[in-house]
Amino acid sequence: MMEDTVVFGATGFVGRWTVLHLLDQGRTVAAVVRRRDDALHDWLRGHGVDATRLVLVEGDVTAGPGLGLSAADDRRLTGTRDVFNAAGLYRFGMKREQARAVNVEGALNVLEWAATRPHLRRLVHVSGYRVGLDPHPRHPLPEAELAALYRTKGAYEGSKAEGDAAVRVSAARLGVPLTVVNPSSVIGHSRTGEAGQYLGLAALVRDLWTGRLPALPGGARTFVPVVTVDHFARFMAAVPEHDPEPGGLHWVLDPATPGLPDLIRLLAGHLGVPAPRFRVPVALVRRLPSALTGADPETLGFLTEDRYDTGSADRVARSAGLRQPPAGDALRRWADRLVADRFGAAPAARPGGFHDVAGSRTYVAGDRTSPDLVLLHGLPLDGDSWHALLDELPGTPSALVADLPGLGRSSPTAASPLEWLAGLLAPVRTRPVIVAHSAAAAPALRYAAAHPGRVAALVLLSPYFLQRKPSRLTLLLAGPLLRRGGADRLTTALLGPATPDEGARRALAGAAAGLRRPGVARRTARVLRAAHRPAERAALRTLLGGPVPVHLVAGELDPLTGDPGPVASVTTVEGAGHHPHLTHPAAVAEIVRQIARGYVPDGCPPPPAPEIMTGPLPQNVRKR
Repeated sequence: MMEDTVVFGATGFVGRWTVLHLLDQGRTVAAVVRRRDDALHDWLRGHGVDATRLVLVEGDVTAGPGLGLSAADDRRLTGTRDVFNAAGLYRFGMKREQARAVNVEGALNVLEWAATRPHLRRLVHVSGYRVGLDPHPRHPLPEAELAALYRTKGAYEGSKAEGDAAVRVSAARLGVPLTVVNPSSVIGHSRTGEAGQYLGLAALVRDLWTGRLPALPGGARTFVPVVTVDHFARFMAAVPEHDPEPGGLHWVLDPATPGLPDLIRLLAGHLGVPAPRFRVPVALVRRLPSALTGADPETLGFLTEDRYDTGSADRVARSAGLRQPPAGDALRRWADRLVADRFGAAPAARPGGFHDVAGSRTYVAGDRTSPDLVLLHGLPLDGDSWHALLDELPGTPSALVADLPGLGRSSPTAASPLEWLAGLLAPVRTRPVIVAHSAAAAPALRYAAAHPGRVAALVLLSPYFLQRKPSRLTLLLAGPLLRRGGADRLTTALLGPATPDEGARRALAGAAAGLRRPGVARRTARVLRAAHRPAERAALRTLLGGPVPVHLVAGELDPLTGDPGPVASVTTVEGAGHHPHLTHPAAVAEIVRQIARGYVPDGCPPPPAPEIMTGPLPQNVRKR
């Protein structure tokens, strides 16, 4: 197999999508990587791409004009026709030398190597939309001009400006058929929102989400254009075939991107958070200390009213049959994925998104219409607390997982928890088993009582109203304690001295991050206090004898305090406390599996089913 295409930066955000679309075109691709591993192949397979025509070649753009390639690999790539350079260092706060090593010297090394390929058709170089506007670039610049460039623009944008000029000047000198593509802010995939970089505009969305954006820098006409990563990668892959003459400079962005104030309002409404009410001129933000504003000085250069000529890029896109996806939809899906991935801190195993449910912008993951299971989290967690349990369920049954209103990632609502749950389950066509942890038992029981024909069974995990009540001091101080505690403190408070596995640590880290968002800890404490009122606990006990079978699961260290009355089954997980799905996910998954399999696929209970837990249970599980 002879590789006709070489991609540098193939493991990066833009690079891997470019590789994907090149392979889709039937290309044979060599990806130059610093170290061979299975990550890129695994990612491609995870996206349904046949990666048999991809080979990994070890090299480094900073290793000089030879790129650190072995002699054998260099010979192997003699027949290369198209070279794509997506390598770049995208980071703020760098030193000048650090940024230049990749964005200037590395880019020149790729160009000089490409010049040695006898069959080279095109070198496609990724630059930046804020550079390349000078029709007569100069390289090299005198040191005084370089110093002023980096002092004014910062290391990242300065290196991109210098690198752009260096590549264009050197390509003309060496006779390299060059095309430069200048993407705007590259956001997630147009359909899935899948992201991969979390700087620039993504950092602004993070500040909006976490309540750290009281005012928006810029003016009413500030324009930060976007392009989805899949559109940009398709454009890159199309250049050699659909841009027949080298020398093109293409600004690839969506002119229909809303202005920055409207863009932020759109995302604020989608995420269910307040939009900033004030704007601050960029010139004023520059004068204020960054410790006060929280703004990185390097990012301010991107906040302008400039517009860009996309005419040449539009012609290439039309020739290739490419159209920009609707900007508003793409932005919303990207924001969903940013929140799901916790802005890069923990990529989501089961990404979700925001939906209107009874007045709440509710974060929902999974199957919204045909779930076998509906999973409702307890306090102070969110829906991610169920991931370890779902991983243990054989065959991965379809599940609907939602953050309760006002908790986790969902916004509050004036509707009651019962009204919210009814809204959540309104599109559901099956009769699922509802698995509710701790405080979520209340809406689950009330929904089953009000709509018995829509629920196959309830599994109440740690039904708090049948367990020991927290002290009055704990209930009183819950809000401040939850808000100020980090992930480690929360882990200790919920799980005790037990060492959590990776799944539990991720769930608790996410919960701790959520509790630091404005109002979440306060609302969590309010729900906790309301749940433990004597009248509420008594009311929930009376609902246990309803027409829907109820199965109780409790940890040995947090047992039921009395006879629960008419329930289908009671199971104890040995060695577990109040959160057995975090500490003993395999045991709880087996319990749920055995309960759920007592119901036929459409969710109707088979007659009769007074005791449906059959088959062997894990050794650390006891059944009443």
